[in-house]
Amino acid sequence: MARMMITSGPTRQYLDPVRYLTNGSSGRMGRSLAQAALDLGHQVVIISGPVEINYPSRAEVVPVVSTEDLLDACQRVFPGCDGLIAAAAPCDYRPIRVASHKIAKTGNPLELQLIETPDVVATLGSTKRPDQWIVGFALETEDQRLRALVKLEKKSCDLMVLNGPAAMNSRRNQVEIIDRKGSLIDALAGPKEEVARGILQVIQKRLVAPFQSCFPSSAELAAVASRQN
Repeated sequence: MARMMITSGPTRQYLDPVRYLTNGSSGRMGRSLAQAALDLGHQVVIISGPVEINYPSRAEVVPVVSTEDLLDACQRVFPGCDGLIAAAAPCDYRPIRVASHKIAKTGNPLELQLIETPDVVATLGSTKRPDQWIVGFALETEDQRLRALVKLEKKSCDLMVLNGPAAMNSRRNQVEIIDRKGSLIDALAGPKEEVARGILQVIQKRLVAPFQSCFPSSAELAAVASRQN
C-alpha cells in the first residue's frame, strides 16, 4: 500500500475581487485517478482547485484556489507521501498587480501584465527523496511527444501522461504514457474512469511495486510508528 498525493482541477489567478484567469479543467480525471488508487488499496490525498464535482469519500481532500496555494499545500503534504500524480491544470500566469476594486469599464483597451506562476511539479521534483516518485501530466497541442518528454526531464518525473485539449471538461480522455527514455509504455482511450484504471495499473507495476521492494512505504512507516507509540 502506498500513500499517494493527487493534484486535481484548475487554479484561479485573480485580476480583481471578482475576475480571474483559469482554464476548463473539471477535476474528473483527478477524481477518477483517486478512485482507481483507492480501489487498489492505496491511501489518497487530493489537492484540488475549485471544482463542482465530488471526490471519493475515502480520500482526504485539501482545497486550494491559486497556483501559489497549490504549491504551498503540496509542499506540506508531499513529504509524507510515496508519490505524486500531478493531474491538476494550474494557471501558468498571474497578473503582476491585482486590483483591490472591481476594474471598471472605461471604453479603452485594458492591458494586463502577466508573469509566470511557480512550476509546482518541477519544484517538488527538485526536492523529492530517492524513495519518492512523480507522475506528471502534459497537455500539448503540437509536437506533443517531444514537449512531453522535455517536461518529464525538466520536472524530474518518472512517468509522463500525455493528453490533449479535448480532455478539458470532458468525460473521456485519450492518453499516452511515456517513460524517462521517451519510450511509449501504453496508450489508453475511453471514459476517464477506465483510462484512470489503466494509468494506475502502469503506476502500480512501474513505480509502486519496485519502490516498495527497495523502500518501506510512507503508510508502512506510519503504521510502524503508531505501533511503537
